[in-house]
Parts: sequence; structure tokens; C-alpha cells
Amino acid sequence: MTRHRGRGMASINYPIGMNLGGDPSQALVHSNPSGKFTVALSSIDLGQGMKSVTRQICAETLGVPVEDVYVDTADSDTGPHCMGSFASRGTHRVGNAVMAAAREARGVMMEAAAEELEVNAADLETDGRGNIHVKGAPHRSISTKDVAIAAQFKQGKTISGRGIFLVPLSNVDPETGEMSPATCYAHACLVAEVEVDDETGEVAMVRMDSAYELGRALNPRLVEQQLVGGAWMGVSHALYETPEPYYPDPVHGPRDFVEYLMPGPGDICPHDIAVLERPAPDGPFGAKGPGEMCANPVLPAVANAIFNAVGVRIDELPITPEKVLRAIKAQGGARPQARR
Repeated sequence: MTRHRGRGMASINYPIGMNLGGDPSQALVHSNPSGKFTVALSSIDLGQGMKSVTRQICAETLGVPVEDVYVDTADSDTGPHCMGSFASRGTHRVGNAVMAAAREARGVMMEAAAEELEVNAADLETDGRGNIHVKGAPHRSISTKDVAIAAQFKQGKTISGRGIFLVPLSNVDPETGEMSPATCYAHACLVAEVEVDDETGEVAMVRMDSAYELGRALNPRLVEQQLVGGAWMGVSHALYETPEPYYPDPVHGPRDFVEYLMPGPGDICPHDIAVLERPAPDGPFGAKGPGEMCANPVLPAVANAIFNAVGVRIDELPITPEKVLRAIKAQGGARPQARR
């Protein structure tokens, strides 16, 4: 029995969102009398951190503390329209809609503050701590709470905003029919190192090294955790997850998540991640978002690493020990490739 080590690399570029019907997302932002703000969305947080990111985007645009913003993802009946949480579009599409809504709400807020301070709204600025003051004269200020109270009970104004982000429809090349399905792309490169047992066909992850370019990391900690978790989803797709084999029918397949095979804590390997920032011109504060790109490069990188280790190409997922062992035997034994 010999354990062979191999290294494989894969690089990808991934489209953010799509361009079918403009791929729209809408958002509503409004203040209550206490000066707190609510963002209403139909976009769903699947665990990727969209609530946190849209909360940050709204707070930054309004110029208020992030703790003064609440995000409500109710449902598609009561919330504004959204195409959905897919296509890695959440941060880019929904974030842009939230920014537009927050800008409109901020405009009303500043007008209400200007009326209270008896100045021009253009002469006011926010301090990010819940106050609005005259530029160059911070002693002439009013809290966002007092502005909200005055707007609602004195001025008869609603501090609110509506936002939509809509991708311009792509031109169609009359000769080829070619279109541009996305406005921006994220990029990634991942190197996987594996160990393959030539007697059992088992594949063990040794380490991963990756670099992701995703616009701007609005919440670096969330980005890091999404990239770590997404990479292990990729490992699971590459080596474990399948409803097969059916011997001879689905009755013999996994019945629940006790029998469904996935990597566990003992299968985790070191993973070094570099996040590269290249702000997108049309992204909210330059952000694109990691999205599905977290998992995508892992699968081909693992397949390439297995080839490097024992010289067999497996082109059907998942790459199970049985497939690896059959391929090794079919070629007359392991044939390690040169490592570079």
C-alpha cells in the first residue's frame, strides 16, 4: 500500500447575477419615530450573510450607526419584488437596491433636519453616530431620533425611500446573436493538495490555498467564513455527496442525513485564503460578493490533484474510492505525475 500526494489547480471567473429581463431587485427603507430604520426586502438570507451586508450598506448610505438599522426579509407577498437569492446576485443586485432606497430616505431625512435647524439641506452632513450637523459647525446639530420625531409629528413627512436595481438589457450582435449576460465577474484560483491510497482508492484532503477576487469585502469576517464554508461544500461535492449507488433502486440509497455521506470535522484540512479587492464600478461600494464561487474551483482542483497523485482522470462526480481504485487497476497501477 502506498499513499501518493498530488497537487491540482483550478481558476475560474464567475458571472455575478444574470441579465434576463434586467434581473431586478427592489428595496424599501423607512424610519420609525425613534430614528431607527427598517429595510424591507423579499430577498432571502440563506445563511450567506445578506442581512448583515444590506444592513451595513443601508447604514453607510444613510450615515447612521449600523445598530440603528433592521432588515426585514418577510415574504414575496408583503415585500418588494426580487428575482431571488441565486446566481450569486445578493450583495450586488440587492445591495444596489438598498443603496438607492437609502439615498432617497436620506434625502427626506436631511430636508427634515434642515427645516429644524433652519439651514439649507446641502449644508448638512451626518456623523455616522446618529447626529446631523451643519458643515463646519458641529455644535449646530440634531439627532436622527429628533429628526424622525419632528418629521412624523410636526412636519408631516415620511422618512422613507424606494430603490430598484435593474441591469440594462444587453445588446444583441445581429451576426452571432451574442449577448453579455452579466455586468461584472468575480475570479478565483485554488490549489488543492490530496493524498491518494492506491490500495483502497481513498482520497484525503491535505491542504488548500486559494485567492478570491470579489470586488470589495464589505464585511471581511463574513467573506472569510463564506469562503471557508463554501470550499468545504466543494470538497463534499467533489468526494462525497451523492444519492447513489442505487443497488438496484433508490430504496438502497441513503435514507436521511445519518446515512448521506458528507465530510466531517475529521476531514477538514488547513486552508489559506487571500482576498483580493478590485472594486466593481457598478457594485454597492464596489462589492460583487463571493456567492457560489466559493465552491466552484474546488471540484476541478481536487480532480486535477488526484490525477497528479496517481495518474487517473475521473470525470464523474463524486470521485469515490471505488472509481479511483477501478481507474488505477485499469491502467495497471498508480502513475504519479511530475509535481511543479
